[in-house]
Amino acid sequence: MKTLLITGATGFIGRHSLTSAINKGYDVYSITIDDSMPSIEGVKWLHLDLFDYQATKQKISEIRPSHLLHFAWYAEPGKYWTSVENIKWVQASLELLMVFQQSGGKRAVFAGSCAEYDWNYGFCSESVTPLVPNTLYGVCKNSLQHIVTRFSAETGISSAWGRIFHLYGPFEHPQRLVPSIINSLLGGQEALCSHGEQIRDFMHVQDVADAFVALLDSDAQGPVNIASGNPVRIREVVIKIASKLGAENLVKFGAIPVPESEPPLLLADVQRLNKEVGWGPSWNLDKGLSQTIGLYL
Repeated sequence: MKTLLITGATGFIGRHSLTSAINKGYDVYSITIDDSMPSIEGVKWLHLDLFDYQATKQKISEIRPSHLLHFAWYAEPGKYWTSVENIKWVQASLELLMVFQQSGGKRAVFAGSCAEYDWNYGFCSESVTPLVPNTLYGVCKNSLQHIVTRFSAETGISSAWGRIFHLYGPFEHPQRLVPSIINSLLGGQEALCSHGEQIRDFMHVQDVADAFVALLDSDAQGPVNIASGNPVRIREVVIKIASKLGAENLVKFGAIPVPESEPPLLLADVQRLNKEVGWGPSWNLDKGLSQTIGLYL
């Protein structure tokens, strides 16, 4: 049996990947520093701080995982774009990768970000769009991606890098777009929005997690966009939520300005994901928002 180590396993994406990995036949070990660990049959939990390099090395040397799925990172909304915590996570990720390889690891998949791309181009292709991140978060993710790719070439391990675009769904941080709109409307408060004309690619978090497990289980190498390939205006997402809650009158478009750094268009080329990995989304936006809203009712 293939032995998989998942980091960030209680995080937004990580927790949704556990069952998918078990269904793919992996013997799953999950790392977390949280005290609350969801009870999922077949998942072995490890309470481990990845910044404790000695403890991490010892535990991975004992488990000797054949596969690694690395989600753990600093992700506090409003702070992670510029936080120096990003640099610490580059270091921890490199330590993890080296110990994984030294312990006999065969394939590693890391979570990257659309923030690695030059957003002036709008449409992001792994092989064409320049990598010119304009935040510390994006720079750190992009730098780590280059190192992981080169390390794989030098050591012979297999690796891939999933670039995440926009996602939503159960357990999302309350300050992010979808839960903040839901919470405001359910509380009878106005949902203050920008003009909402920005075009994005939204994907349900379960699809994101499933895509990562499919990528892990494939032979694809290097960067692969993790996205739906379906463009949608932010305005449409907000209106769908408001309509489902019968609170269209509480939505106020144009009430807040659009940050200068926010591009009008940010979409993903998903040909590698669809053709090389052989994966496509199961959740459409309407179904995904209904399920997400239902968790708040």
